[in-house]
Amino acid sequence: MRILLLLTSFNALSQRLFVELGERGYEVSVEIDVNDARTIEAVDLFQPDLVIAPFLKRAIPAEVIENQVCMIVHPGIVGDRGPSALDWAMMDGEPEWGVTVLQAARELDAGPVWASASFPMRRSTKSSLYRNEVTEAAVASVFEAVDRFQAGGRPVAAEEVAVKRRGRRRDGIRQADREIDWQADATETVLRKIAAADGVPGVRDTLFGEAVFLFDAREAAGLPRADPGAATTTSGPAIARATTDGAVWIGRVRRSASQQPFKLPASLAFAAEVRDLPEIALNSSQGYRDIFYEEDGAVGFLHFPFYNGAMGTDACKRLHQAYRDAVQRPTKVLVLCGGQEFWSNGLDLNLIEAATSAADESFANICAIDDLSEAIIRTQSHITIAALSGNAGAGGVFLARAADQVWLRSGVILNPHYKDMGNLYGSELWTYLLPRHCGAENARRIVGARLPMGAREAVDIGLADRLLSGARDGFLADIRALTAALADDAGFSQMLAQKKVRRAADEAQKPLSAYREEELARMRRNFYGFDPSYHVARHNFVHKVPKSRTPVTVARHRDLAWQAGSAGRRKA
Repeated sequence: MRILLLLTSFNALSQRLFVELGERGYEVSVEIDVNDARTIEAVDLFQPDLVIAPFLKRAIPAEVIENQVCMIVHPGIVGDRGPSALDWAMMDGEPEWGVTVLQAARELDAGPVWASASFPMRRSTKSSLYRNEVTEAAVASVFEAVDRFQAGGRPVAAEEVAVKRRGRRRDGIRQADREIDWQADATETVLRKIAAADGVPGVRDTLFGEAVFLFDAREAAGLPRADPGAATTTSGPAIARATTDGAVWIGRVRRSASQQPFKLPASLAFAAEVRDLPEIALNSSQGYRDIFYEEDGAVGFLHFPFYNGAMGTDACKRLHQAYRDAVQRPTKVLVLCGGQEFWSNGLDLNLIEAATSAADESFANICAIDDLSEAIIRTQSHITIAALSGNAGAGGVFLARAADQVWLRSGVILNPHYKDMGNLYGSELWTYLLPRHCGAENARRIVGARLPMGAREAVDIGLADRLLSGARDGFLADIRALTAALADDAGFSQMLAQKKVRRAADEAQKPLSAYREEELARMRRNFYGFDPSYHVARHNFVHKVPKSRTPVTVARHRDLAWQAGSAGRRKA
């Protein structure tokens, strides 16, 4: 069966469905919604049995709806209607929410129901809930709907679906609905408002007299009381603002009126304004934390929940130092935990875009992440485990592969490629790591395919070593139990000895420094060469420039070779 995914952007949910529908044997193609004509053309070219819209901000053209079964994934409970379903659920403090798969109709969110699922709400940001609970419920509901469709079933009216409670129609949430009243709102209220808008669109506010959008809010416990709304302190990327009963850290802002209207660390965006504010050490008990270490017996756990998984030059250097400190500890196994939302997505493109010289900052950033990757590969005192609870992309995937073993939570999606960023060559010693773990042919396919990859396929081809099923909240507990057993294994000393022998043999065959020099020579051309593709692609990504077309890597219906084969199959 052919399924066309119609999207506004190829986000985490869309990628998960693309991967898992493909794993079930469906022929899947993707069309990024640009305009009605392109969507109609995509349907004509692919001739799908079913159109699914997991993330779509525009209505599907009437011509398509009238001639094609189209399913809409709505992040709301049965009966909920409107474009801000999850935002309102968070703002209203809903204890339970859900996802509904509807048949597309002329009136938005008004079609009959193919499937639905519910989940308990967790205290977190909107983006975290979307990537986790919403995505899991959406995947389950889509597969239920597809199975029903394939079996000849039909959707039912929302009024006929047996549910505990029904939603209602609500208009799109406005910035006025999210507005923070610093003179009245307690810490909990401020955190809830920003969480319900993080990461899009943020909460509009004023800081140092300038209009901004606020993101990445955390409680700042133990700070001295101050006038509500006042900026009082900094800690790494964050600025503390007083509330009526405490303070919050604001980690990221977007200055809408500046030359850099994209998210940046708050203390960087307002560097001049915070210069004289007192500073609390980053990652201290009172400060903003993005790296922390803990131990459990013979196992160390290094966490680095960087915002959106982006690792700028300074973040890489700080993590490298934390890694060096961790391997000096009298432990046997070191687990690289990353963050729950993302393990790592590699370079911090926003910081690069904001730099005086994007080329220089790009090169500094890749060298800093290479230093860390090399340190992990060269470690001989510990067995290292990269434990991925969240997704990873680009250099973050290859940084994880630098560890001795890579363990993935089921449902994790990897994007192990750079080429969509203006044919960026990439580093992190991938030219050594991929052939060693995956084989030369798979290595070429991985970096050339430009496709998202599911956890199961990653294990099958050697990009990862172990797949752990189970709930997100239980992943770290499973990791603790497994690594404790590994540290206690009677053969541990032999495992460590074999690792040293293998590393010495690899180094004798070709030094790591040679791989690194070759990769960086290619990347210098990306950063400093005559072809500006990387800089254009990075600018478009950071500034959220809408795509004008769908890449043929995922839009197989726009691949001329596929079209020729499809025509032949239809004729036969």
